[in-house]
Amino acid sequence: MTDAAATGPAATGAPAEGPTPLADEPASPTVTTSEVVFEGAVWNVKRDTVDYNGKPMVREYVAHTGAVAVLAVDDQQRVLVIQQYRHPIRTRDWELPAGLLDAEGESELDAAKRELAEEADLQATTWDELVSFHTTPGGNDEMVTVFRATGVSATADAFERSDEEADIEKRWVSLDEIVDGVLAGRLHNSILSIAALAAVASR
Repeated sequence: MTDAAATGPAATGAPAEGPTPLADEPASPTVTTSEVVFEGAVWNVKRDTVDYNGKPMVREYVAHTGAVAVLAVDDQQRVLVIQQYRHPIRTRDWELPAGLLDAEGESELDAAKRELAEEADLQATTWDELVSFHTTPGGNDEMVTVFRATGVSATADAFERSDEEADIEKRWVSLDEIVDGVLAGRLHNSILSIAALAAVASR
């Protein structure tokens, strides 16, 4: 029996065409003026005038160095989280070991290894890139790259920490505990949230 309704790509064996996968698109509108309006201890604030759709548009933003973070996983599949004081939000939040790309010539991977040692006194044998993202594209140009580190062990020497890092608290927890905390509104750090959700999605 011939089904008259059985026509189209499925009937002929041709692949069905779907929508184009979502992907960010680079854009380069003309920047007519650019100036540093505030020079800070860590980051500067810039003011750009942009020719956008034929009209001038002024935008101010933090010119960021970029950063890396580390999702360190032990042999029990637990993740290392650290609690650290963050002055802008007046909170000791739980987060991943992380830091700025502020050493000239240092690769993202080498920076990640350095931060894991400096903030947690740990090293790892295996590293892979887990996820990267812009933290606040409306207010700064920061890109964070998160590496997953396994084969974790203690470094030979403990790092001497100061300021906010002097009283860091460390804890090993399951990925599920982190995700539960994010979804319940107990954990708010964006790097921790995105990295944990990416790790769960990839396992």
